[in-house]
Amino acid sequence: MSKTVEDALDTMREGNESYVNAEKMSGDISKKTRERTAREGQSPYAVVVTCSDSRVIPEAIFSAGIGELFVIRAAGNVVDEIVTGSVEYAVEHLGCGLVVVLGHTHCGAVDAALHHSPEGHVRAITDRIKDAIGDEKDADAACRLNVENSVRELKNANIAGVEIIGAVYDIESGRVRFW
Repeated sequence: MSKTVEDALDTMREGNESYVNAEKMSGDISKKTRERTAREGQSPYAVVVTCSDSRVIPEAIFSAGIGELFVIRAAGNVVDEIVTGSVEYAVEHLGCGLVVVLGHTHCGAVDAALHHSPEGHVRAITDRIKDAIGDEKDADAACRLNVENSVRELKNANIAGVEIIGAVYDIESGRVRFW
């Protein structure tokens, strides 16, 4: 059974608090859970759209185990048609009522948009971020603006039955700030 949006957000907050002081991952990754979810399918309580950065591990950050979060990763947590379609799938077919767009401090994609002019396909990412942050020069403020833009893009997709919020993960402290 799906959690309410409030219950899902409370679970994420409690899981993050547990993670901040943890020495190892506490989500259920047991053989029993793997077998159960293989047999019965997944029923995640939330969708997390986040960056591909290897320091950002939503399952660990929220003390979640197998089948609890539907995680979509793209550098800079930018939203495009593929990300939007993945969110739509999780909401419509898996019953997720909460989507969290999770940015993070010290984001390389945001830094590249602020201070560099990448070439190739990376430019598609940094151009989206540049559009999102405008003239902002502060990395933390730019990160938040980028998250807010991704939240707005997902809300503009008019996916029914979902609450979409933003958050930033501090990679040094481990804390997540939701808004």
